[in-house]
Amino acid sequence: MRTSGRPLTGAQASRFQTAVRLLGERQVQQALALARELAFQAGDSADAQQLLGMCLAEASDQRGAEAAFRRALALAPTSQVVALNFGAFLARIQRLDEAAAVLESVPPVAQTLVQLGFVLLQMTDHGRARKAFEDAIGLGGGDGAAWQGLGSALRGLGELQSAADAFRRATELMPRHAPAWINLGHVLRLLGCIEDALACMHCARALGYDLEDLDDAINGLLLDAGQPAQALDGARALARRSPGYAPGQHTLANILWEFGPELAPGEDPLDAFRTAARERAGDRTMQLQLVRMLMAVRRPEEALSVLDPMRRKEPGDPVLKWFAADAFDALGEFEQASALYSAIAPRFPHSPDFLNAWTRHSFRRGMHDAARQHAERAVQVAPTNQEAWSNLGIAWRLLGDAREDWLFDYERLVGFVEVEPPPGFADRPSFLAALTRVLEGLHRASREPVRQSVRNGSQTPGRLFGRKDPTLRATEASLRTAVSQWLASLPHDPSHPFLGRNRDSVRIVGSWSVRLKSSGRHSNHIHNEGWLSSAFYVALPPSVRAGSPDNQAGWIQFGQPLEDLGLDLEPRRLIQPREGLLALFPSYMWHGTIPFDDVAPRLTIAFDAQTSGSD
Repeated sequence: MRTSGRPLTGAQASRFQTAVRLLGERQVQQALALARELAFQAGDSADAQQLLGMCLAEASDQRGAEAAFRRALALAPTSQVVALNFGAFLARIQRLDEAAAVLESVPPVAQTLVQLGFVLLQMTDHGRARKAFEDAIGLGGGDGAAWQGLGSALRGLGELQSAADAFRRATELMPRHAPAWINLGHVLRLLGCIEDALACMHCARALGYDLEDLDDAINGLLLDAGQPAQALDGARALARRSPGYAPGQHTLANILWEFGPELAPGEDPLDAFRTAARERAGDRTMQLQLVRMLMAVRRPEEALSVLDPMRRKEPGDPVLKWFAADAFDALGEFEQASALYSAIAPRFPHSPDFLNAWTRHSFRRGMHDAARQHAERAVQVAPTNQEAWSNLGIAWRLLGDAREDWLFDYERLVGFVEVEPPPGFADRPSFLAALTRVLEGLHRASREPVRQSVRNGSQTPGRLFGRKDPTLRATEASLRTAVSQWLASLPHDPSHPFLGRNRDSVRIVGSWSVRLKSSGRHSNHIHNEGWLSSAFYVALPPSVRAGSPDNQAGWIQFGQPLEDLGLDLEPRRLIQPREGLLALFPSYMWHGTIPFDDVAPRLTIAFDAQTSGSD
């Protein structure tokens, strides 16, 4: 607690300790009185000034606290103690850049580096945070907090395996610290290690950690583990125990949407969500979660009915206007939507999500040049945003701009690669048959998930790759080899949003399987979480295998945008799938499938990838 600089006298040091004790006991005014007296008697003592700063901060006098801390740092410019306390104060009032600067202004020790790392995490500067935590560990400050911070930084950088290793080290150093187990569980889930992730969450619960977020995560993991009935029971129990917990209501509605036809036939998936929202009309979070769900299941009129009382109460709220604009747009009430988008545009100049929504609306209105302008702005503010690039390419196409060909280049940037069977399989048919058996066991949903492109089919929950099944692990290795070989055949073009990020290795950021039934299809879509996307054909119905240019049922198509944009554009390229073939393409490229009519299903694996260390 003490600093360098002019020391306090014995009596002053005694009053200093008394003030610190009072502050710890939350007797702020008594502590502040002593701190003021000390600061008056020992104005050139860094100890006295920083104590005054701490007391003023607790008394909510931000201006006075800052002045006292700055005096303390001027008196002891190399004091890590002053930097720690001043940095903590600045971080608490969300002046994060200044907090980081203060912590970096003193000679580094493990404690200042760890605090700096957590400030940088708040700033989402994961690269600098990683270095701060690694430097702290290198200086011998490898306690559980440093490893936990390092895990968070690595997770933010997409280095999930290294993040898991760091969080695992944190649990070893802090075995009774439930958040460390929860963090490890979340990363293991992202890696597809479902059983291990569940074990971590149950460990946190066994430590007495009782939060809705933990129970919600366990329910999601049960779903990933292929236990939808148990997940539904858990979600119902959480909704009964904490009806005002909006994420829990959202999880329950999603489970009922996918699995309800089998597990709860006849039940409206949104009933419990509606009831909870109706009973909590003043809960903004609950209302907006319900609106998001209603929009996802294509019920914009009902979404507006939820928004209306909120908008009457807060008529100038830009977020509510944005939600309403999206709903009016979905209903085809374009004049009202347009007025709202235009009114709130100055409030969201740097939001790619808003700019993408405004672009979609402009397409629907036939305002192609306006769509181009909004998409160009979205690309400027978020150069790796996949939807922004997809929208810009379509705008170029509508305006006759040759840059569409530069961006999409359907012949070169759509690759179809033969995937070699992994070691241990005699040939491709035996490999695909074994893989089909594994995947069929994972498809338990009665219908497609919310917010996905699947129509009349099912999609496996969670991450497909990372599970302990040996066939899935072998499949992932073969697919990675095929991806690397294809990418190596492409040039590097720094000016191109796809080729400019083509590097030696990639990391998979999402993986799943889709099983389409008769008349099933993928609506046209893009993948905003990826850089490279894919489709690996595991099993195809006879009608798709026997297709021809005159019968393209079940084929994959590229270049036709989202159907509800109302654009009369034909696909630029159609390709007949073949079992054992891997399709690879930029994540911003519009793609979908043509419906087929067959008893046998169409079974695929898909994954998204990012370049390793990508921005």
